[in-house]
Amino acid sequence: MGQPESRGVSEQSELPPGQRLQRGWPVTHYGPVPKFRPERWEFRVFGATADGDKRCWTHEEFATLPYETVVADLHCVTKFSMLGAEWGGVSARTLLEISPPAPDVTHVMVWAEYGFSSNLRLADFAAEQTIFATHRDGEPLTAEHGFPLRLVVPHLYAWKGPKWVRGVEYMTADRRGFWEERGYHNVGDPWREQRYSYQEEPGDGPEL
Repeated sequence: MGQPESRGVSEQSELPPGQRLQRGWPVTHYGPVPKFRPERWEFRVFGATADGDKRCWTHEEFATLPYETVVADLHCVTKFSMLGAEWGGVSARTLLEISPPAPDVTHVMVWAEYGFSSNLRLADFAAEQTIFATHRDGEPLTAEHGFPLRLVVPHLYAWKGPKWVRGVEYMTADRRGFWEERGYHNVGDPWREQRYSYQEEPGDGPEL
């Protein structure tokens, strides 16, 4: 990838409610760690694209996209937080520029290995610090932490940014992802402690 460009730093000086500071990086995920096969790996942008076509990248092609870094926190719904990590990879805004959504798109579904999914409001996906990370603190991600690609959405709980990402679907209406169908909050704002679906208010998400 090219020379890194920085997109902002973490300015949060306190933890969200109910969180504790974590000095390491625990491994948390559902299911087994997938085996990476570069010759089979493909990243897709599809759904309600502006031109109606899908866009695909091989692993080699994706690695040529502009490389950027953001310094941002990670807040896990299991109540640990890591502060000030440097994430390197491809900005979500870069993908939106390369393969723009149709004007009526309101949400995206981020798809990962084994059919795992997480839904996001388009505004959250397009936020300045949202990044498809390949590196943390200058080092490639490990398989357990999402190599070759994980989404990081620093202003939401970490489950909204899946590991082992394989594509993004543009949607004209909201649809719940894997954990959102299983009792987790549809939005997932850690500063409002939006952990579970029973906390949802009208407008937070589609009916369960």
